Amino acid sequence: MRRQFLLASLGAITLTGSAFAADLTPPPPPVPIFTWTGVYLGGQVGYAWGTGDNNLTVLDPATGVAIVSSVAGAPNGVIGGANVGYNLQINQWVLGLEGTVDGTSLSNSATAVLPGFFGKGTVSAYTTSDIQGSIRGRVGFAWDRLLIYGTGGVAFGGFKTVLNFSGTATPGGPFVTNGNFSSTRVGWTAGGGIQYAITNNWSVRAEYRYTDFGSVREELFGLPSAAFFNANRQIRQNQVQVGFDYKFDLLPPPAPVVAKY
Repeated sequence: MRRQFLLASLGAITLTGSAFAADLTPPPPPVPIFTWTGVYLGGQVGYAWGTGDNNLTVLDPATGVAIVSSVAGAPNGVIGGANVGYNLQINQWVLGLEGTVDGTSLSNSATAVLPGFFGKGTVSAYTTSDIQGSIRGRVGFAWDRLLIYGTGGVAFGGFKTVLNFSGTATPGGPFVTNGNFSSTRVGWTAGGGIQYAITNNWSVRAEYRYTDFGSVREELFGLPSAAFFNANRQIRQNQVQVGFDYKFDLLPPPAPVVAKY
């Protein structure tokens, strides 16, 4: 009888010790809370199209009349590149700074006929934009992993234009002249987008921006009888891009809290 009592007591102590040891087992670490704060790198690609016409002015020395015409000259094409930035999340508000560099295939060909110039004249323009970029601020509002934001700042772009001018009825006969123009323009850009974090580090986005690079003036000399030609055009652009970002975790996740007894 005494032996059975001792065995039962030993079993009860063993079970109690196991349960107490289980209580001392540390809980699993908590799932890190998502935040938009951090440095990120990414890429984007999309389509851009311009607005506005070239305003052309040609002085006809035979009559002293300035002939003014207009020709569509806004390039369009694919635009894509890379971005780098930093976000700081305060409650649901996200503040950030971002820089982008894009290569483009934007191009446009246009031709205008100026019938008053020595009977008839033709001017053609081929315009391209090889590289563009921006430095912008971002302000957004986040619902956990979903972020809606507005953005705006400074934009820059490189533009090249080849002008060809031909006349068919001049005192000295037909003539052809051309000119090549390159310029880097600085303007402003603004827009907005939506971004979603697939994981704590990877996110995808879609964005629209409007950019105004200001005006470009191009003058072409070498025309007969002291005539001259100039083009004044406004460079305005719309673009839609989709992209991805990788956010770096600069700080480790908080350590799990372990209860001590």
